[in-house]
Amino acid sequence: MKFEQYKLVKEHALAAVQAAGVSLPEAGSMNPVLLAYVGDVVFSLYVRLRFLAASSHVRVIHDLSSKAVSAVYQAKALAALMDTLNEQDVVKRGRNTKSSVPKSASMHEYRMSTAFEALIGWLFLNNEDERLETIMEQAFNIIIDDFKTK
Repeated sequence: MKFEQYKLVKEHALAAVQAAGVSLPEAGSMNPVLLAYVGDVVFSLYVRLRFLAASSHVRVIHDLSSKAVSAVYQAKALAALMDTLNEQDVVKRGRNTKSSVPKSASMHEYRMSTAFEALIGWLFLNNEDERLETIMEQAFNIIIDDFKTK
């Protein structure tokens, strides 16, 4: 996207936010990248809050949290959870989303992490709080168990 296009889209988004009575689109119709964006924020906050009990040193919390929310670990968590998920259609939409892949993860890991984040975002936006908590707890435990083996 060119910078001029970006500015127009940003202005449109800000105007929509400022308009009275504007609500979020339905999660089922949202672009999976946007679901992943929301899911990234939700899971990052969850992980950081969980690590608060581990240390009073911000650097330690940051290092552990950054590692836990990386594409590599989110992909591992999703792979372990796949057989238990009823939300396969959301995962598939997130996994098939095209986006640029960072150097810190393989294409498969990045697509799986995007699918995981899209699932988290979808659950959050649909107010599926109990299911969201269950999946985040399970994913966190999978990630921590993997930390212990390394």
